[in-house]
Amino acid sequence: MKAESPAAVESGAAGEAVAAGETVAVGDAGAEAAPPQPRAGRASRTARELAPDAVCATAVDLARAAAEEEAGDAGAVGEHLGVEAEAERLVLHRFACLSPAYAGWAWTVAVARASRIRKPTVNDVVLMPGEGALLAPAWVPWSERLRPGDVGVGDLLPTAVDDARLTLRAGDALELDDADVWMELGLGRPRILSPAGREDTAQRWYGGEAGPEASIAKVAPASCLTCGFHVRLAGVLGRMFGVCANEFAPDDGRVTAIDHGCGAHSEALVAPSAHPEPVPFDEDPSDLVPTDIELVGVAAHAPGSVPDSTRTPGADSADPEPYGHS
Repeated sequence: MKAESPAAVESGAAGEAVAAGETVAVGDAGAEAAPPQPRAGRASRTARELAPDAVCATAVDLARAAAEEEAGDAGAVGEHLGVEAEAERLVLHRFACLSPAYAGWAWTVAVARASRIRKPTVNDVVLMPGEGALLAPAWVPWSERLRPGDVGVGDLLPTAVDDARLTLRAGDALELDDADVWMELGLGRPRILSPAGREDTAQRWYGGEAGPEASIAKVAPASCLTCGFHVRLAGVLGRMFGVCANEFAPDDGRVTAIDHGCGAHSEALVAPSAHPEPVPFDEDPSDLVPTDIELVGVAAHAPGSVPDSTRTPGADSADPEPYGHS
């Protein structure tokens, strides 16, 4: 009998090992052969469709009793619609809901059992919508649901920090005096408001719902004087009153006193913007020059009352003091 060489013996052993699906090392280099392939016909356990547990699937009466208890009325639970496997030893029983308020909904009862336990138990009972079920409309954020007049007593309305209706500078500021001649003359009107009529109007507005004693003003976080939506009136009445320009405020388009207020104040709650945009500046404060301040020159003198001996009637004094005191 002819003896085989070591290389031939090693080659034959490797071939048999590969055929058997094993990994072998060939020679001293230790090179690995191709990885083993799974046997044909063996399906993966996770790839198989999950079948309902037989014990839990037959517990229809148990599931119906749980649904009737949850509904509080046996007449609200209809026919059994089927069973569905949710997980291993966990199934869902569905029953038609006969309540008129939940048309198209189904009572869903979760029935489960522990491993090696033959008695199933009820885990949960819920109402779930089916095809054609009557559902609530899609949720809409409060900022989109809000309508003018919704702000009531004690309510606070947030205003975005970059609200397009507000600016950091008053671009259309009005003078609060009656310097315009046309306003006094009335632009051709036969009669204008008299001082007495103006006083009666101010008392009526200030003492009514536009004044500080209104219920909504008493609980307001701040007054209209500091609100960005408050547009002051021109003329004498503008010193005490303005018009609300916030469409969501209860006084929108109405005259309010400067010490009136409501929850729609522009600075009551400053909310972050969902779509940040640059905040516009109406004017450069460095260019502002005060024009309504009268400068009165007063010569300096020692503190204290001005001695009468230094003041000569009808003559210029060396230390003029227009008010008599320093």
